[in-house]
Amino acid sequence: MFVVIGLVVVFGAVIGGYVMHHGQIAVLIQPNEFVILGGAGLGSMIIANPPSVLKASVTALLGLLKPNPYGAQAYAELLQVLYEVFQKARKDGLVGLEAHIENPETSDIFSKYPSFAGNHHALSLLCDTLKVLLTGTVEDHNLAEILDVDLEKHHHEQMKVPHAISAVGDAMPGFGIVAAVLGVIITMGSIGGAASEIGNKVAAALVGTFLGILLSYGMLGPIAKAIEERIHAEHDYMLCIRTALLAFARGDAPMTSVEFARRNVEPHERPSFTELEAMTRRKAA
Repeated sequence: MFVVIGLVVVFGAVIGGYVMHHGQIAVLIQPNEFVILGGAGLGSMIIANPPSVLKASVTALLGLLKPNPYGAQAYAELLQVLYEVFQKARKDGLVGLEAHIENPETSDIFSKYPSFAGNHHALSLLCDTLKVLLTGTVEDHNLAEILDVDLEKHHHEQMKVPHAISAVGDAMPGFGIVAAVLGVIITMGSIGGAASEIGNKVAAALVGTFLGILLSYGMLGPIAKAIEERIHAEHDYMLCIRTALLAFARGDAPMTSVEFARRNVEPHERPSFTELEAMTRRKAA
């Protein structure tokens, strides 16, 4: 939602300032310039990226219209599910978790936490790591390496989306110059005409340069940054799971393992220890 508000502010300020200088809005409405810039930008993105990145880019753009899913409520739910899973493992042993981690979609534990259960990567990270622990053949340092490789690969794959959008944004001023040059070529063909006609054609040509710069620095660049921030938020969420799993694997109590995860949460999203204790007590009851 803030992305939409920001774009309205950017375009509103630019257009508003232009109108205050007695500029004519009709001059900026040049469909041919939009076709050149939009088509060139989309085409370059298709050339540079595989279909998976293009699909993920659309998903990420639509996701910006929704609130950040990794807020205080999501972390509170995460800490509760971690505590309940670790508590059950402590009570019934890791074997008692086998049914839950083999079929998480039917688990009565995960079904209580819809936001966590709906996060495919978080659920897979937790369940797959517990399966590894169930084998009893992985040492702590090897487990840390497994988790780091998983998180690094996932983070690297996700970062392809903002990098792709940012690359198109960086190219937009260049595409704007291309549009302007094409406009100048057309203008040169009418060089013997009336001065007003030539002026209109030059103005139309310069709109391409204007749009290219505005789209680059006022839209595509900030959108790429916003997507990157969402990716970092998810990565921090996954790091909490990693921290809790490593603490549990080395034999820490469920509450201690969850406390390690809590300390890994950003301060403005982190529940207090008292709040965590109240949540876990409620689950224990």
